[in-house]
Amino acid sequence: MAGTVEELTVNYEENGQLLVKELDKVILTKGAWATVLFRFQEWSEADQAYRAEKYVIRRYRKMNGEYRVQSKFVISSPDQARKIIETLSAWLNEAATE
Repeated sequence: MAGTVEELTVNYEENGQLLVKELDKVILTKGAWATVLFRFQEWSEADQAYRAEKYVIRRYRKMNGEYRVQSKFVISSPDQARKIIETLSAWLNEAATE
């Protein structure tokens, strides 16, 4: 487990094979509760290659000096990501005009 937000990762290795490869991350919030957006790929044993990019928002809670995952939401496709972006943009534009 990680002791700092900067150390948090979604990289996951098993038997010397990197099954989940982190491509990028953005720390959205820090503190006792931290929120991090990760960009990653999963290894496909059948194809012997990494699959298309996915994104996950993870919420961590620091307990006993270590961050632990409390919740997560995987954005599984570019279409889903675009819909989230469009919706949030529209809501933010509405809020700005109120």
